[in-house]
Amino acid sequence: QVQLVESGGGLVQPGESLRLSCAASGIIFSIYGMGWYRQAPGKQRELVAAITSGGRTNYADSVKGRFTQSRNNSKNTVYLQMNSLKPEDTAVYYCNADGTGYWGKGTLVTVSS
Repeated sequence: QVQLVESGGGLVQPGESLRLSCAASGIIFSIYGMGWYRQAPGKQRELVAAITSGGRTNYADSVKGRFTQSRNNSKNTVYLQMNSLKPEDTAVYYCNADGTGYWGKGTLVTVSS
């Protein structure tokens, strides 16, 4: 019944931007902190950005200053605005509802010339 659906990934060149979305259903979205994670080929999944139920954010050092996370509780959606993308940002991006064990299936971001 719980579903998290990521969208917005794609192929972009270095320096360009993407906006990812994660739409949630089956949970009381507004009470959950949310996290964006990514997993690059051959690498461990890592936390990219986190946002509390109140909108407080935190970011991995590798993306700080380039990525911005936000949420719209009325739409049950969390966003990740990714600017100044680098090839090392290439990964499958997943969203997660804190403490629930619920994950989306991911959306692929490829940054390449």
